[in-house]
Amino acid sequence: MIRLRFREVDLSLLGVALILSLIGVMLIFSAKHHSENPAEKAIYIKQIIWILLGLSACGLTFLIPIRFYEVFSYVFYLVAIITLVLILMIGSSKLGATRWISVGGFNIQPSEFAKIATVLPLARYLAYSKRSIYSFRWLAGVAGMVLLPALLILKQPDLGTSLVFFAILISMLFWAGVPLFYLLLIISPILSLICAFHWLSWALFFLILVLLLVRLRPTFIFSVGFLLLNLAFGMITPLVWNKLHDYQKQRIIVFLDPGRDPQGAGYQIIQSKVAIGSGGVLGKGYLEGTQTKLAFLPHQHTDFVFSVLGEEFGLLGGVILLALFTFLIIKGILIAQKTRNTFASNVAIGLSAIIGFQMMINVGMTLGVMPVTGLPLPFVSYGGSSMLLSWVILGILLAINSRWYEY
Repeated sequence: MIRLRFREVDLSLLGVALILSLIGVMLIFSAKHHSENPAEKAIYIKQIIWILLGLSACGLTFLIPIRFYEVFSYVFYLVAIITLVLILMIGSSKLGATRWISVGGFNIQPSEFAKIATVLPLARYLAYSKRSIYSFRWLAGVAGMVLLPALLILKQPDLGTSLVFFAILISMLFWAGVPLFYLLLIISPILSLICAFHWLSWALFFLILVLLLVRLRPTFIFSVGFLLLNLAFGMITPLVWNKLHDYQKQRIIVFLDPGRDPQGAGYQIIQSKVAIGSGGVLGKGYLEGTQTKLAFLPHQHTDFVFSVLGEEFGLLGGVILLALFTFLIIKGILIAQKTRNTFASNVAIGLSAIIGFQMMINVGMTLGVMPVTGLPLPFVSYGGSSMLLSWVILGILLAINSRWYEY
């Protein structure tokens, strides 16, 4: 039976994920093979071990029936919330953040798995909820389901990972049939928070919001609720800014003006752009990157692994990598489109959104068009939790694809 099940595996999807993982090993080896620290020099071996563990996790999740994920979705969510709370109390700290649990010399980051644990109950709720999608209470319930883990992760603090949950929310609501205008209303509190840094931008934002409400003509309670919510978010902007850690403030400031602190907070972005730009069209060649070899670029095996690719393989290498990710994302959407089970369809979209959003943010920050958030590049960046998450996502997508005809 197991042998028959594995015959249903989509080899193109599996093959692309394997290629991405092997590219990651090559780039990690290149980033650290000149290091004088033997432990750093051998981290590519750790990455290979994580890939093998990820393949095992992928096989296991592929064999589990989709109905199992549906039945136990709220249990997974509850366990994830409890784990995120425990992390804040007993988790391992590193660089001022408490995000990890140490297990046998390996650091596990529960927030990575909380992403899947949030997708599953949200998919079930969207599939079976009878309330109208135009109901303020319905939208508040959906948003609350995502906001709870996002806030717990933000407390760690991990701004980048918490943003992934909002990408999950927007993509799954859109797939569930919520109109684009209503999606704009949902993200409007965040926009209000950003625009409130200047009174003129905030006033313009509120004018657009009022015109949007007039255009949509929702209920009076719905309209008043959203206006009050946006007003509240705008008023707490100074409080949110003061609550940010200094490094988070610096990342935002440097994103707007990298040259403001070229030897400090802006150093990573500047060096990343230099590395990618120096690669040209075809790159300098494998193991020949000067920015990589001389360690000018910090975190080149984790957050900035795409910069290593850009320097050594140039524009061509970058385009090939993005094409592989595009294939994965489009394949995920096609799987969601063809499956007959609404729950499974929602799950496929949510999981594809995780891969797509993290890829976009990671590549964007290496190019200087996105703030530095610390989000890893799926399948490619060094890191055990990220690698396991990527392969578990793939295993579930493969399972949905092989059982698309099940209701």
